[in-house]
Amino acid sequence: MLYALGFFVSQVLDGAGLDVDFHLLSPKGETLVFDERKSDGVHTVETEDGDYMFCFDNTFSTISEKVIFFELILDNMGEDGQDQEDWKKYVTGTDLLDMKLEDILESINSVKARLSKSVQIQTLLRAFEARDRNIQESNFDRVNFWSMVNLGVMVVVSAVQVYMLKSLFEDKRKSRT
Repeated sequence: MLYALGFFVSQVLDGAGLDVDFHLLSPKGETLVFDERKSDGVHTVETEDGDYMFCFDNTFSTISEKVIFFELILDNMGEDGQDQEDWKKYVTGTDLLDMKLEDILESINSVKARLSKSVQIQTLLRAFEARDRNIQESNFDRVNFWSMVNLGVMVVVSAVQVYMLKSLFEDKRKSRT
């Protein structure tokens, strides 16, 4: 059985560098997709029967771990034809009724496909949002840390300046009376 299209969506949500290597192999062992150090990817491949292998490789960054979102989407899996045949056995009557039922069935399948795509897109957008949230939190922590370092340096510099000004106006001569 030949599937029409297979979509593979991946996104690195968290981890140092937000990059990872990605390999996708066909059932015949051929490399279909090879991405090196990418943070996200959307790949479309024509699929066939068999077991596909995919690998997220983080060996170039052994110290940091990564959080990855991925989704595999198969379109036109061949099941719709059987569903249409199930509907046809309940249809009795004139050809006009058959045509109307076929139109309704086509509309329902179209709505079903669009809703499915909407759910997949929303899931992908949630993954983007999670990655962006992790980046924002990391930036927030960095800004707070360096702000505190800057504040500490300013306090030390102001104390040194006060000491230096006092020493300028201090009488260093010892007067004996």
